[in-house]
Amino acid sequence: MEKINIFQLINATEHLCNLNIIQFSQKFSYPLGISPILVLAELKNKGPRKQSELAEVVGHTKGAITNISNKLVKLALVERLQEEEDRRTVRLKITDKGLDALQEAQKIGNEIYIDLFDSFSETELNEYLRLQYKLIEHSQQQK
Repeated sequence: MEKINIFQLINATEHLCNLNIIQFSQKFSYPLGISPILVLAELKNKGPRKQSELAEVVGHTKGAITNISNKLVKLALVERLQEEEDRRTVRLKITDKGLDALQEAQKIGNEIYIDLFDSFSETELNEYLRLQYKLIEHSQQQK
């Protein structure tokens, strides 16, 4: 058997992710990718947040979060709230429409997940998850 190199591993991971993103995008009724969905989920789970906080949590630059935020505001999925004490401080808050969009995204994500991992036995799925968590832990220790 040929020795596997890092580029093959990265390519396989990217290929699988791209297939899932394409499938998700075709089913989702909003013109959004995965990062805006992560922002909506963060706002739902933690309440109104500053863009700088979202950038840190989601792992994007402040500029990228600004673009995502502008798109979400334009689609009325989030609203900007200015703080009374300091009008310069703006927080993003998910709207009811944003909650509906997030719910739709989660439903589609679950369908894709079920279809994808249907090919694994329960033992294989547990081993896959164990290996994923092992890689994440190792990667975090390397920082």
